[in-house]
Amino acid sequence: MMLFRGAHLVLPDRIVGPATFAVDGDTVVEISTELAPPAGARETHDLDGRFVLPGFVDVHVHGVEGHDTQDASVPIEAIARRLPAYGVTAFCPTTVACPPGELDAVLGAIERLRAAPPDAAARVLPAHLESNFIAPDYRGAQPLPCLRLPPSADEAEGRADGLATQRGDFTGADILATIAARRPQVGIVTLAPELDGAEALIADLVAHGHRVSLGHSGASYEAAVTGIRAGARHATHLFNRMPPLHHREPGLAGAVLHHAELAAEIVCDGYHVHPAMVASAVAAKTPARAMAITDGTGGSGLPVGSHARLGGRRITVRETAAFLDDGTLAGSVLTMDRALRFLVGRVGLSLVDAVRMCATTPASELGLSRQGRLAEGALADFVVVDADLRVEQTWVGGRRVYSATRP
Repeated sequence: MMLFRGAHLVLPDRIVGPATFAVDGDTVVEISTELAPPAGARETHDLDGRFVLPGFVDVHVHGVEGHDTQDASVPIEAIARRLPAYGVTAFCPTTVACPPGELDAVLGAIERLRAAPPDAAARVLPAHLESNFIAPDYRGAQPLPCLRLPPSADEAEGRADGLATQRGDFTGADILATIAARRPQVGIVTLAPELDGAEALIADLVAHGHRVSLGHSGASYEAAVTGIRAGARHATHLFNRMPPLHHREPGLAGAVLHHAELAAEIVCDGYHVHPAMVASAVAAKTPARAMAITDGTGGSGLPVGSHARLGGRRITVRETAAFLDDGTLAGSVLTMDRALRFLVGRVGLSLVDAVRMCATTPASELGLSRQGRLAEGALADFVVVDADLRVEQTWVGGRRVYSATRP
């Protein structure tokens, strides 16, 4: 039993404090403004002047501090060990379009890490695939040679036993066969709903327990609605890699804003989406349907001018984001602690709403009922921040996995 006292606690609907909470094993067991030290408490932590938040859940992050999910060494464990410094307690390792052999290696690594979670690390969740099934004109930094049309279900079944390994020698069916072989390790699949065969693919993925996200797409409003009716419930980085919102042709962005069924990711760095547009999107969706993401890359956490990789291609860190050598925007250099400060400081959200977007809503959308909130019975995944919302400590399952003041 551990006791944490004196902090202001950010609960799902309010801030209380100074307050005290108790952790037994990996679970928060009591929250009170009057809690006395329980009998047998083995540790007491004084957190006067701090805020305690639920741990951040990043559903869209490619890497951090020089490591990319798709590096040849598949360093997802290294990413998991570094993210707690930024307040992240759980994350979806995110891929770009790639050959099936490369995808299988990533999913295999995720499977091993979920079966035997590393110490002092964020929880590894099922992957987010920014998949092969996106629109070429809206691919951004995605490799064009890896993009494919959705196959029919019969084609997918027929190729299930023979995965191609060369970058140009595979079909959409090979990708679906790879997903089928590792289904528990695939959480979110981003695709473009306007592609031929997309409606059937969405329905099939949803039927197999995957969460379909609409993105990297030039879809009309009507095509987006068809995707939603087929079962899509998520939108990948709203406003980015989709046509701009227009009052006569609302397109995918308009469909995301209009349909409550969809929860929307927003890259909260102030560059990918202007603060005023973030505020407008959150007003339309509410914090319960909007998720802060980083879209972070191996350049996140590195100095300006540094180089890293995204899906095997070199990216360069600039002040604003990460870029390919040809100047194409290639994800962000954002971290989740900065996203929180951006939402509070520049967008003007309350700390409760900002925390909901960084932790509660993404956890809820992924079905993580014991994560993303401070409450009795929840997992003891939490972050201690100072008055400036800078991370001092991160705890996962009742164990301190990061401290700013000691190794």
